[in-house]
Amino acid sequence: RIVQSHGVFDLLHIGHIKFLKEAKKRGDSLILLLESDENVRKLKGNNRPVFTQRERAEVLSTLSTVDLVILLPIMRSDVDYNHIITTIKPHIIAITENDPLKKKKEEQAKRVGGKIAVIPFVETFSSSRLAKLLGID
Repeated sequence: RIVQSHGVFDLLHIGHIKFLKEAKKRGDSLILLLESDENVRKLKGNNRPVFTQRERAEVLSTLSTVDLVILLPIMRSDVDYNHIITTIKPHIIAITENDPLKKKKEEQAKRVGGKIAVIPFVETFSSSRLAKLLGID
């Protein structure tokens, strides 16, 4: 069973690690879709990401919970994301309970006959908060 999730994973922290461990428990393999540097800048501002997409992928690929990291190209619309999901056909799309794109991801899962796994949010410093504390953002 394929579990898929996606995100930025810029300044890796305990919340990320716990999320990935819980996501992996939902299936046999965990595939991460990793946002492009350009998309991260649009989402989080010009000082982000701190680490390039390739550097973030290298770090994530060393984790035992992660089976595959897919480097996303610049995504211009939901159609681009939907195309990737229909290509992968995950059985489960893992999200956090506070995911602002929950409805879109539910639609994507339904489109490929999959389900959503809602992983409890871990209260910790977010990457954005860490970047501010470090004076990066």
